Amino acid sequence: MREIRVSETDAGQRLDKYLQKVLASAPKGFLYKMLRKKNITLNGKRAAGSERLSPGDQICLFLSTETLDKFSRPGGADLAPELEAAPKIVYEDSRVLLLDKPAGVLSQKGRPEDVSLTEWMQGYLRKGDAAAPGFSPGLCNRLDRNTSGIVAAGKSVRAQQELSVLFKERRLGKYYLCPVKGVIKEAGNLRGCLQKSEKENKVRIGSDGGRIETAYRPLGDNGELTLLEVRLITGKTHQIRAHLAQIGHPLVGDGKYGGPAWSGSCRKRWGLRYQLLHAWRLGFPVCEGLLADLSEKEFYASIPEQFQCFLQKEHLEDSIPWNKKKSRNRM
Repeated sequence: MREIRVSETDAGQRLDKYLQKVLASAPKGFLYKMLRKKNITLNGKRAAGSERLSPGDQICLFLSTETLDKFSRPGGADLAPELEAAPKIVYEDSRVLLLDKPAGVLSQKGRPEDVSLTEWMQGYLRKGDAAAPGFSPGLCNRLDRNTSGIVAAGKSVRAQQELSVLFKERRLGKYYLCPVKGVIKEAGNLRGCLQKSEKENKVRIGSDGGRIETAYRPLGDNGELTLLEVRLITGKTHQIRAHLAQIGHPLVGDGKYGGPAWSGSCRKRWGLRYQLLHAWRLGFPVCEGLLADLSEKEFYASIPEQFQCFLQKEHLEDSIPWNKKKSRNRM
């Protein structure tokens, strides 16, 4: 028999979802059968599995030691895996974790053998936290593999839910830095529809598909290239890259949307095989409840070394907002 007291971290999720994490190797049918037979109880009573958990709830597993050992999560699953480039912690409190994802690191794994930022983050948060086996934190926003910058995660079910709502309702200010081909002197706002081709892993701006909106403002140019700050008003796959390429200003390094000639030029001139795109600023709206401490605050991810070297080489370093906004979050 095993008794579990639901922590604040695990509260807010359904009992059946919680049990699937505690007994990660158990078939769903087995868990529901144990609930029906009262071999698993909630606060001393039979449960259906759809109940929402509250802090302090008592879950009793009337199962043999052998069964518990067989179905429990392997201990090694809680260790933070190694990544080719380690993320930096931009901000952390008892509820929220903001990470600076390096370029080249997956946000989520695409194949079983992949190691992504999600697994690293889960291992980091679980390290030494055996008391909270039922919560598997996930990223609330994702960046393309070769895009660097801020990603966010909640450290409890409720915090993750509230943070996810902010992203879903587009209440967060999501700002990116990117150098683009050509000279742009005026700020602009782009609207359109985005169509995705799974076969090509590419999107197109057309008359059908999901509505998208991208705002941008130039920070400086050298007569040939422009450094932009881009705000994602919507947030779709490859939105920035496709939208700017459509108006004749593909991102530096972006061969997928800039075309073969631009791709070849970027490789020959700068040795770039992927786009320079950095999610550098995240602004919170007025927040209440669990996220009240983040209300109207902004957080910044330092500009990657390769990105900075490129801007210096192209004499765009004076345009870097980081020279004005130092490497810190405005508290």
